[in-house]
Amino acid sequence: HVQLVESGGGSVQAGGSLRLSCAASEFATSRYCMAWFRQTPGKQRDRVASVHSDGTTVYGDSVKGRFTASLDNTKKTVYLQMRSLRPDDTATYYCAATPVGFWSHSACPAGYLYWGQGTQVTVS
Repeated sequence: HVQLVESGGGSVQAGGSLRLSCAASEFATSRYCMAWFRQTPGKQRDRVASVHSDGTTVYGDSVKGRFTASLDNTKKTVYLQMRSLRPDDTATYYCAATPVGFWSHSACPAGYLYWGQGTQVTVS
């Protein structure tokens, strides 16, 4: 079955950088989206970035200009390069993936079928 494994989380000082990775296994779909979400206790889960398999990337407003998401189609791995980190970026970051329909083109959905276990990012 499909499994997503995140890595790269940890603690970093404000203004620093961190790079997260998420590798999908047993995920042979040719047309799909992968995304990063983050969540803190007592708050809703917010989408950080989504990447369609055609390369289209969409970012949440709070991270535009600071974070860069990229997708390796061959490895089925999505990355999140985080720069200029702030304390309010502290959260558990989750990777998600889902196949999309033939007619989806570059649009990623709000809902995802598969989720990783999460990786903690702490900014101080």
